[in-house]
Order: sequence, then C-alpha cells, then structure tokens
Amino acid sequence: MKINITKLQSSFVPSVLFIAVMTVLFSSTQLKAQQDSQFTQYMYNTQTINPAYTGTRGTLNFTGLYRNQWVGLDGAPETFNFTMSSPFGEHVGIGLSFTQDKIGPSQESTIAADFSYTLPMNDNGLLFSFGVKGGINLLNIDYSLLNIHNPNEDVFQINIENRLTPTIGGGGYLHTDTWYMGVSVPNVLETTFYDDITISNAKERPNLYIIGGYVFDLSDNIKLKPAVLGKFVQGAPAAIDISANFLFLEKFTLGAAYRWDAAVSGLAGFQVSDQLLIGYAYDFDTTELGNYNSGSHEIFLRFEFIKKAKKMVSPRFF
Repeated sequence: MKINITKLQSSFVPSVLFIAVMTVLFSSTQLKAQQDSQFTQYMYNTQTINPAYTGTRGTLNFTGLYRNQWVGLDGAPETFNFTMSSPFGEHVGIGLSFTQDKIGPSQESTIAADFSYTLPMNDNGLLFSFGVKGGINLLNIDYSLLNIHNPNEDVFQINIENRLTPTIGGGGYLHTDTWYMGVSVPNVLETTFYDDITISNAKERPNLYIIGGYVFDLSDNIKLKPAVLGKFVQGAPAAIDISANFLFLEKFTLGAAYRWDAAVSGLAGFQVSDQLLIGYAYDFDTTELGNYNSGSHEIFLRFEFIKKAKKMVSPRFF
C-alpha cells in the first residue's frame, strides 16, 4: 500500500482547522446529560446525527435500522431509525430522518427534515458540507406501566401523557473519496419534561458528536476502514466508539467495534446488489449489566437508486 505523504499533509491541515472552527462554533451550546439514541453501526446512518451528510452519497437512498438493546432485560431500549436523502442539483442535499425509541413506559419519536450544502475546498476532491435539521419530538409516557410511589400526584391522574417539542440541529462534514470527519449537534434545544412535578424532572439536552474515518486500500480486493465516534455532554462521561471494518471484493464487510467501558461488538455486511446493502451487529456488554441481559442486536438495510448509466465502479465505503 503506497501512501502519498504530501497529499496526507495537505488534507491534514484543513482537517485540523475544521475541527477547531467547528468546536468553537458549537461551544456556545450547553452540553449536558447524554440521552440520544445509541447505534453500533453509526457509520451507516450518519445523517441521523449529522445533517451535513445528507445527499453526499450522490444518489437517492433509503436506510432503515432496528436495534434491540439488552435483550432479556425488562423495559430495555428498542430503537427504529429511518433516513431518506437525495442530492438536489450540484451542491444541495435534502432528506428526512425519523427515530423512535421505546424505553420502559416511554416512547419517544423524532422526525426531522435535513438540508445540506456542499462546497469544493480544492482541486483534489476535498469537499466541505454544512447542514441543518429541523423537526418535532413527541414523548409519550404510559403511567399505567409504572410502579408509582405516590399515585395521587395530579400528573398521574391520566394514564397516558404526550409532550410535543421542536428540534433544531446542525453540523459540518469534511470529506474526500477516502476519508471523512464531522462535527454536529443534532438538537441544540434543551427541553425540560415533568416541570410541573416538584420532586424531580427530566431534561433533553444537546449532544455533541465528532466522527472520523479513513479507507485504506490494502489490495485490489481488500479495503480497511477504521472509524471513530465521540459523544460528549456535560455531566456525563464521554462515550467513544472505535471500529474497524474490512471490505472484501466490494461485497462482504466484516469488522469489530469497541465502546469505551461499555461493550464489544461484531459487525457484518453484504452488498446484495449495487442497490442493496444489508448489515448486522451484535454487542456484548462489558459492564455488570451484562450479567442480566443477552446482548444487543442491530440490523440495517440500505437501498440506493443508481441509474445504470451511472453505475458505481466501486460502492463507497461510507
């Protein structure tokens, strides 16, 4: 494998500048308790956490992902995620993203419209995309499923409660055909729930995401893509996901991932056709919680509308 040191240096400088600028840009938002949905195959639904990714694949595509976390544990998280995106003209990307989380008595659904704009940074294929997302969040709580200490509280006199709130987010995405890095905050708004209860309340607070990955051509038939995702929020430990995926013959993907102090994972994927990609991941919990569950399962499908005249010679690895 030959690596052009000069090319790497030229791309490294704007990359560092990008991280510095975006970190300053988002430092004005308050980042506290981490509550966003968790995905092991985050590299395949990037649009959910970073709207700047919208449309950057250059095709109309649909991605669905289902996660069943901590199997065997009562009330454990169950997540469904769906995204759609398409380029719109030369520089614009548009799309939709939907996420539904079920945890115990609560069901939280978020639907958002995503928009991105891409600018060329040089003549060597370096592109910078910035994006915004806006939508609504619906929190549904079924109090009848709770073991309530004081059921006479006024708020518990109804069995089901719905809370509707707006969501607004943004991000940046710097990328070429072989590497990418991004910074985003999917929702910059802080929302307080249960504010009419004097005992306690719950808050949805912004989460900061930093992602990065590089594709190495190990041979004509094997590619390696290490990737990292960091989730940061004040008041909670940083969550770091590190993964490495091998792509064989442009068809089969095998890899492993490690979530810092939380889980180890195995990942697999198969490019069924130029249009259809399927994937699966299994997480083994490395904390004490692992003694009480059978791990976590995640499966995804991605379908892309690729015109025969524009058939990709090599499917993009991210």
